Amino acid sequence: MKVLHIITRLDCGGSAQNTLLSCRELVRDFETVLVHGLSLESRLSPPEKAKLCRERAEAAARGVRLIAVAPLVRRIAPVKDLRAFLALCRILRRERPEVVHTHTSKAGFLGRAASRLCRVPRVVHTPHGHVFHGYFGKAVSRLFLLLERAAAGLTDRLVALTEGEKRDCLDLSVARRGAVEVIPSGVELTRYAPFQGDRRAARRELGLDPEARLVGFAGWLSPVKGVRELLEAMPLVWREFPECELVFLGRGELEEDLRARSARIDGKGRVRFLGWREDVHRILPLLDLFVLPSRNEGMGRVLVEAMACGVPVVAAAVCGIPDLVQDGRTGILFPPGDVEALAGGIRRLLRDRGLAERLAACGLAHCRRYDLAVMVDKLRRLYLGLAPRPGAIPAPPAAGVHPLRP
Repeated sequence: MKVLHIITRLDCGGSAQNTLLSCRELVRDFETVLVHGLSLESRLSPPEKAKLCRERAEAAARGVRLIAVAPLVRRIAPVKDLRAFLALCRILRRERPEVVHTHTSKAGFLGRAASRLCRVPRVVHTPHGHVFHGYFGKAVSRLFLLLERAAAGLTDRLVALTEGEKRDCLDLSVARRGAVEVIPSGVELTRYAPFQGDRRAARRELGLDPEARLVGFAGWLSPVKGVRELLEAMPLVWREFPECELVFLGRGELEEDLRARSARIDGKGRVRFLGWREDVHRILPLLDLFVLPSRNEGMGRVLVEAMACGVPVVAAAVCGIPDLVQDGRTGILFPPGDVEALAGGIRRLLRDRGLAERLAACGLAHCRRYDLAVMVDKLRRLYLGLAPRPGAIPAPPAAGVHPLRP
């Protein structure tokens, strides 16, 4: 049985990492092909490129066949989109997979349309969190919503990362009832663990204050991640905890803006920018708490990573995050965009060590259900459940879809 995956870009983001891990682990059970764009939009740094090259090489060594399609880009680009669509059709006719699994919105629309045109028996789509608010302006968001609604009829199964994402997809009519599976993004939990050793020495090695209370964020430094709101919350935190430091792990379009803002609001060097790091698993355990203030988030893999490191979390109550962070049990939730509530959650955990330790312990136990092996097993069952019977005729296009011949 051949499963062919399609994604616009391979980078160090959650959707790409999830897709690579899925292909790498499931190649033992299925012939696996991964079709992807060139990732030029991600503007990868040399260390990121090196990491991605190693991951691609490891997947290839295990048997995954990777096919690059240059015009397959994330942004809307009509000429490139047409070229990408035609390239996908050629690949699908040549490969003849039993299942096509598309990932993210752009690859999802082009890949599902090409799959139905080429009469692929079964089509699966994972949005990896929807893009209907927080990412683009109203016009572009509306366009993506309309495209997703049109593509819903081309999809045998839609994979949501959380129950929250599933509800959003059904409420927005971008998925058919009875055709949605909830399969959380899997994390290699063996790489993450609570810190053991000399914490102060480890902090000094990274250039961090060994005595400070460290509040951390890891991810893209972009508006949808709420990083501006996190920085704006810190003066409210410093009133009570002047020794607290904020650590940004990652890079992105807002990095220079954040650096300039931090220089204006803090003259004591209490905001640290560590850039993109491959050793996040070493740094997370050194934090006193982790914050994810996103305005839109399918699940928040980094929350699982922080929990696995025994770090208490504060996160925005948006989209799929409440499925992972149970307020007052596995973390603290706050309304997205509410700077005062965000600062209040941070102060609460810095003030109450007993609460922070209880939340960290519950989070450490809770995160086990998001282990990579759990995701792989659920995907394996999904594909096998969709496998066409021997000699079966490929399924016709869904109702309302004009059956064009390749």
